[in-house]
Amino acid sequence: MEITNVTEYEAIAKEKLPKMVYDYYASGAEDQWTLKENRNAFARILFRPRILIDVSKIDMTTTVLGFKISMPIMVAPTAMQKMAHPEGEYATARAASAAGTIMTLSSWATSSVEEVASTGPGIRFFQLYVYKNRKVVEQLVRRAEKAGFKANALTVDTPRLGRRESDIKNRFTLPPNLTLKNFEGLDLGKMDEANDSGLASYFAGQIDRTLSWKDVQWLQTITSMPILVKGVLTGEDARIAIQAGAAGIIVSNHGARQLDYVPATISALEEVVKATQGRVPVFLDGGVRRGTDVFKALALGASGIFIGRPVVFSLAAEGEAGVRKVLQMLRDEFELTMALSGCRSLTEITRNHIVTEWETPRHLPRL
Repeated sequence: MEITNVTEYEAIAKEKLPKMVYDYYASGAEDQWTLKENRNAFARILFRPRILIDVSKIDMTTTVLGFKISMPIMVAPTAMQKMAHPEGEYATARAASAAGTIMTLSSWATSSVEEVASTGPGIRFFQLYVYKNRKVVEQLVRRAEKAGFKANALTVDTPRLGRRESDIKNRFTLPPNLTLKNFEGLDLGKMDEANDSGLASYFAGQIDRTLSWKDVQWLQTITSMPILVKGVLTGEDARIAIQAGAAGIIVSNHGARQLDYVPATISALEEVVKATQGRVPVFLDGGVRRGTDVFKALALGASGIFIGRPVVFSLAAEGEAGVRKVLQMLRDEFELTMALSGCRSLTEITRNHIVTEWETPRHLPRL
């Protein structure tokens, strides 16, 4: 069967992967309301396309923290990619580099920062969980910087791990042949079996619940890498993030895996964008499956988006070629959406190109 869109990879991944692994990637927290809402909210945004504009040339390039990329579609950090495919993060790194875009490596990758750097050139960010042992954090951040990573994406929505019931039912643990490679030499690379979720037990033992805004400032003292604060859903926190020195904000609900019944990220985006007043770029992850979704996020003020699950599902299905195809399909769909909306560059995508279902007609610009 020919794959014609990103979503089709999920069914293939479900067939190929062990249940424990597929469920780990696919599931959300508790009732999974936010998991569904991350997708459904995009469907409540409609287009107001402009016509009879010369769209023979379309430029999708943009810069993120000063780095030029081919399109505003980047790879989000997803953990333990070797569970999906033997090449894991290596394959994802090569695919992102070939697409001319940014890959974010998870702290909990099954390949180390050095290994990923060895795949060749590419702009890469590093996602950071703050461990109780700050020496571990310092060492890891310095290793990422030395390996040529360009920014830290600090995950801030996870003082405790969300309740993912399928992981509890499956007694999720990292398969015995794999390790959390960045922590291998520190005796923190393995996950013990547990009587619920092995990941939840590991997390509770290692990750620092005292994490606060002062740690965002501390992080700036140990690295020159800019810090993206990942996991902001309110205008209040966006303003504090800027005060704390964040170079950018990622509107994220952790793929709906943390607190259930938070809004979809696309619904929270505009409030965050307005609060930043253009002082730092705002990005979004969560629920992006179509080029139309990318356009909607940019119309609401995002500077770019990150994709997570589509990467691991396509990786499981077809390895590096799958990830390349996902990035290409989203790129092609986004380019088509721009053309059909009358936009030739990202700067031409405006709030007037969309209407949200929660707006009344009086919000629309007068003709």
